[in-house]
Amino acid sequence: MELGLAGKIVLVTGGAKGIGEAISRSFAAEGAVPVIIGRNPDEAASIVSDLQSKGQKAVSRHAEMTDLAALKSVADEILDSRGSIDVIVNNAAANDGVGLDAGPDAFRESLERNLVHVYALQHYCLDALKASRGNIVNIGSKVAETGQGGTSGYAAAKGGINALTREWAVDLARFGIRVNAVIPAEVMTPMYERWIQTLPNPEESLAQITSTIPLERRFTTAEEIADATVFVASSRSGHTTGQILYVDGGYTHFDRAATVRKMSN
Repeated sequence: MELGLAGKIVLVTGGAKGIGEAISRSFAAEGAVPVIIGRNPDEAASIVSDLQSKGQKAVSRHAEMTDLAALKSVADEILDSRGSIDVIVNNAAANDGVGLDAGPDAFRESLERNLVHVYALQHYCLDALKASRGNIVNIGSKVAETGQGGTSGYAAAKGGINALTREWAVDLARFGIRVNAVIPAEVMTPMYERWIQTLPNPEESLAQITSTIPLERRFTTAEEIADATVFVASSRSGHTTGQILYVDGGYTHFDRAATVRKMSN
């Protein structure tokens, strides 16, 4: 299926590892030009080099997400050098475990790490998105819907992502700009693997989590999140906006009874 993404300039925050890396690679495979934005220039450069060795296009720009001046500089430079910004994928985030006991200062910092930069980057790119009639895809988390415990900052930020998806879809529709969100639940990324290893019985914990995923009792792959993101961003999804799409094997919304019985064919 031709997705109409060839040559499109796609900003991907946190696009050098985990789900973000998969998103960058999936856009590149469709002929788009992912601009990998993140804090680790070496990781991004490695991915760019690999994609280019395959005849695909990609570039990277270094920016710490909490450094809003750096984000603005990246947005301005990409627009100047590439001529347009067609898609923004807001992926960068960290489940930082800032709970109720952490205090207001830590909570505020968590929102800066996980939410404020999302608003800021859209603000800096707004004129470019209007010019290209581009679109925005926000990568959220099931935590906004289910809660998790011990992570108030991250949960609030991801709830904010869902709210901004709907707000911006309404606000920007008159400019032809679409805004959607893709929501992962259980995806095995390097960050998730590190978290699992901090638990007392990692293998047992992993098996227990896997057993709660109704469809096929397996984790969603990063590539499945990426491919859903690319499709939603493409012209093949041209009349889809304001949608919050859960790519999670039924984890978030299936009846919890499904976790203790076999799913029928």
